[in-house]
Amino acid sequence: MTEPARILVVGGGYVGMYTALRLQRQLRAELRAGAAEIVVVTPEPYMTYQPFLPEAAAGSISPRHVVVPLRRVLDRCRIVIGEVRAVDHAKRTATLATLATEEEGTGATELAYDELVIAPGSVSRTLPVPGLADHGIGFKTVEEAIGLRNHVIEQMDIASSTRDPAIRDAALTFVFVGGGYAGVEALAELEDMARYTARYYHNLKPEDLRWVLVEASDRILPEVGEEMGRYAVRELRGRNIDVRLQTRLDSCEDRVAVLSDGTRLPTRTVVWTAGVKPAPVLAATDLPLNERGRLRCTAELAVDGVAHAWAAGDAAAVPDVTSPEPGKECAPNAQHAVRQARVLAENIAASLRGQPLKRYAHAYVGSVASLGLHQGVAHVYGRKLKGYPAWFMHRAYHLSRVPTFNRKARVLAEWTLSGLFKREIVSLGSLEHPRAEFEIAASPPPDPGDKPSS
Repeated sequence: MTEPARILVVGGGYVGMYTALRLQRQLRAELRAGAAEIVVVTPEPYMTYQPFLPEAAAGSISPRHVVVPLRRVLDRCRIVIGEVRAVDHAKRTATLATLATEEEGTGATELAYDELVIAPGSVSRTLPVPGLADHGIGFKTVEEAIGLRNHVIEQMDIASSTRDPAIRDAALTFVFVGGGYAGVEALAELEDMARYTARYYHNLKPEDLRWVLVEASDRILPEVGEEMGRYAVRELRGRNIDVRLQTRLDSCEDRVAVLSDGTRLPTRTVVWTAGVKPAPVLAATDLPLNERGRLRCTAELAVDGVAHAWAAGDAAAVPDVTSPEPGKECAPNAQHAVRQARVLAENIAASLRGQPLKRYAHAYVGSVASLGLHQGVAHVYGRKLKGYPAWFMHRAYHLSRVPTFNRKARVLAEWTLSGLFKREIVSLGSLEHPRAEFEIAASPPPDPGDKPSS
């Protein structure tokens, strides 16, 4: 018997999941006959729908409904929980480490493949800012989103119970760095949530909380256009949010955020959302990269000049054939990623069958962004919307894009219930340390004869 053609998908995010999902439909006959095999290697057993992270942080959506379980959706694929550390495409092998190899102490193993799909996504792009590694909080995963929600409510608890004005002010100062989608939507949703939560504290008022958005360029939300970006700034400032344009974070050591304009902000919260960069695994391959560290690809989503290697999404520099500008590339966003995955899967299936390949061509239709409950901005098909219509379009668009009918129904049900009942304001920070209480209970009791030291 001949070995089945093994398609290795590196990553279980937008591109990885959607490509594997489309492939198992395109290759249904080959999979059933044992002529093909799809292996998905991913660090987590789920795909995170990142546009819903701000609403998960604000409590509008349950964290379980922001993620899609890969084993349920990709039932004809082999799911391997682990990380690809390196790729030797000349030998058609990938070096990966799994949870089992760590337990066994055997180190990384090699996995052979016939077709390679590189879709590891991106990681936070950090800068050498003093104190950032010690005190900064990211906003790319559901764990970070829920951790940030718990942290914000915990700071309100600290401010409510302390007698020290300095501790109170630092606890109630929240600094967000980066004026793109992630930073603006996260800040807007959390400010909305915290303003609502403040009514349940006897000694806190919404105006006691200080929210600061730091952006190095001269505008925020560049994807929605300059006019809508200016409106977003006015809307945020109207809610007493301090928006600092053309400003950088120089340091956040000793829980003090020092800005490039000389401002010093004692704070216990610095959220870093200042861009992303390609996943490190790309540098550990023998595939061609561009100057930004992304894979050089053709319009057919094949790695340029390399057979049997494919890429899309954040990891790929794909030429935008719909743009009149020569050399322009598709923006690394979810809108392109989902559509590229569909074409990518069809091209892999066509390649295995010896059929012609399709070119990826999709004109960018615009962008939508939420600024909190009932507020938003949108620039879609040349039309500019703001306020409630833009917010409604934001929800409708992302509800249509979140994978599986199961998730759509659950998210819609949660939105409906949130309109009928009061917002949840519970902090479950103990989830981050689930064994803490048991460790205290299991520790030996103090010796009654011990005296406290003077």
